[in-house]
Amino acid sequence: MDIRLTEAEAIALHYYQAAQRDGWTALVQAVADALADLDAAERRAAEQGRLVSHGYARARLNG
Repeated sequence: MDIRLTEAEAIALHYYQAAQRDGWTALVQAVADALADLDAAERRAAEQGRLVSHGYARARLNG
């Protein structure tokens, strides 16, 4: 029988195995990684917003 895991299940299994089958440690690490990724994405979005605003203002001054 071929068992296919969803992406979420595969990620959870990886964390569980990496934590030596300690469910709490796996959960805490997964949440910490997700929060770090979210923070990085928010910083990138804010930086892109500043670049767009700066470019818009520059184009308006030159246009």
